[in-house]
Amino acid sequence: MLLVGTSTAVSATTAGYPVLTGQALRYALAAVILLAVVHHRRLPRVRLTARDVLLLVALAATGLAGFNLCLVEATRHAGPAMIGAVVGGVPVVLALVGPLLERRRPAARTVTAAVVVALGTAVAAGLGSGSLTGLLLSLGALAGEVAFSLLAVPLLPRLGPLRVAAYPAALAAPLLLVAGLALDGPAALRLPTLGEAAAFVYLGAVVTAAAFFLWYDALGRLGPDRAGLFAGLVPVGALLTTVALGLGHVGPADVAGALLVAAGLRQSPRAPKAPRGPARQKPVGPEDIRPCQSTTKPATNARNTSANTMRATAAPVPMRALFGAMNRSGRSGS
Repeated sequence: MLLVGTSTAVSATTAGYPVLTGQALRYALAAVILLAVVHHRRLPRVRLTARDVLLLVALAATGLAGFNLCLVEATRHAGPAMIGAVVGGVPVVLALVGPLLERRRPAARTVTAAVVVALGTAVAAGLGSGSLTGLLLSLGALAGEVAFSLLAVPLLPRLGPLRVAAYPAALAAPLLLVAGLALDGPAALRLPTLGEAAAFVYLGAVVTAAAFFLWYDALGRLGPDRAGLFAGLVPVGALLTTVALGLGHVGPADVAGALLVAAGLRQSPRAPKAPRGPARQKPVGPEDIRPCQSTTKPATNARNTSANTMRATAAPVPMRALFGAMNRSGRSGS
């Protein structure tokens, strides 16, 4: 999320380039990098189901292309302060909706932390003003940001974070290019300057390829409600990058917002620790003890048959479990 926050200041250096075309270049580069990593790691092939394809297309259309379209159009009807305050509500939405999709009750502590983080984001961005159209477009960007996480949750167990980051990026690139041509016409195909190209390389390799993979990896480990709290770090990353590039200064609202975000993250519940030591084995019962194949001559009486079976089975079964199974068999009349 800190890396995503840096995109605000870096994108400011590409203000003269067609916005949607630049986003298409960014996602295309990220898709190439991520797919190359998937190929290099030789991950096992996964056959996409119709449900997987539908979710991936929806993720690319809403969480990537739709989010950028709403964000670009919102800047024409509202100031960045109001847009940042609305989109900063992502932690609250994920804290409420994420657990409900998993059929569990939202944790009160997580919801409280999400509200504090969203408040800090709004303070850091500043509560600006705008038109009703700008507000609706900002809400559309908020919905796209939420879909970016929630639509990925059912895909992560089967595809893993690398593929979930790569496939939507590959799908979003042509969508954004078509949208750019529709809005800007032939001017959308202008070649970037050297400085713009460097910015797009950073946005594609770091802010998209690396940050998307890290986000989806964390999403599978923490869940959308707890991971969503860290979306509050986006304005912090934007603030730090803005100062580092000399594009602005730090004000009291920026510091207060960052402190509120940190306070909200400290209130989030910790993940449960995994139990240490070997997992407890299932007790061995009489049904688990079966005679092994043997090349010896068949026993001539029932006693020898029982002895041969015991010797063949005793090797892979621990003695304590074996005697426990024998005792249970005796008590049950077997």
